[in-house]
Amino acid sequence: MGRAGRSVPWVEQLPGLRTIMDLNELLVFAKVVQAGSFTLAARGLRMPKSTVSRKVSELEERVGAQLLQRTTRKLRLTEVGQAYYEHCARIVAEAEQAELAVTRMQSAPHGLLRVTAPLAFNFMGSILAAFLTRYPEVQIEMVCTDRTVDLVEEGFDLAVRAGRLPDSSSLIARRLGSIERGVMASPRYIQERGAPKSPKELAAHDCLLFGVGTGGNVWSLVSGNRSAEVSIRARLTVNEPDMLRAVTLAGFGIALLPNSLYAEDIATGRMQRILPEWSSPGASVHALYPVTRHHSPKVMAFVDFLREHWPNP
Repeated sequence: MGRAGRSVPWVEQLPGLRTIMDLNELLVFAKVVQAGSFTLAARGLRMPKSTVSRKVSELEERVGAQLLQRTTRKLRLTEVGQAYYEHCARIVAEAEQAELAVTRMQSAPHGLLRVTAPLAFNFMGSILAAFLTRYPEVQIEMVCTDRTVDLVEEGFDLAVRAGRLPDSSSLIARRLGSIERGVMASPRYIQERGAPKSPKELAAHDCLLFGVGTGGNVWSLVSGNRSAEVSIRARLTVNEPDMLRAVTLAGFGIALLPNSLYAEDIATGRMQRILPEWSSPGASVHALYPVTRHHSPKVMAFVDFLREHWPNP
């Protein structure tokens, strides 16, 4: 019992908590940190910027510590703020997961789905078109980049990634299939320069590389139990897949290209496989999404759809 027989809420009795905890303040604070600014957080929360700023100020007053250092260009967490944010982020994530599980578990997929994938995955266009046809209430924002996107910090629902995945307790990975690349060139190049008969002969040819700054001037190839590593001479290095295809078709060199992406070019004779028994080691491809999205119908529908339609299971 409090003064004059008044019952005091338990949170008022905790050291350092002088008023009743406002979970809205925790949510606003976490969103400000994740967005990196009051303006972006206000936009995401659909609140006036003044309200967002006031909520954070009231939170700092209640806990008795400065949580954010404010400058004209950037917000930065204080040491106390960093520790407080880590707890707030977990609380907000749990609340969002509970909301999704209760209110949306039974609903049909709808709303905006933010996805990121590597630049080389432009073959996903046909998969996206088929998904949008099946789920007309879903809108997709697809960002293609070879930068490793922080899904939680940048507000993405899902990433499609190839290769080894880092350990993470906040993300769930579902395997989609693999990407295997073959050695290819146009008939024009083969007519002018001839075709190598073994991997080591690639070193004497003009080659076309995908991925600027990736150190890809060594090609690793496998054929059954055999393996080969070849240092190649790059006539062109580019990080845009359509440009790489155009230059390859024009006959300027040999490229190591995804088999599934160029199947039509091979079938029509625009491109030819060189050393068809050799290919790059298959790289596993995964769909990666935050644990808070595990009960989201649109995310789960998209993951299942990708697994169903991935060209190389």
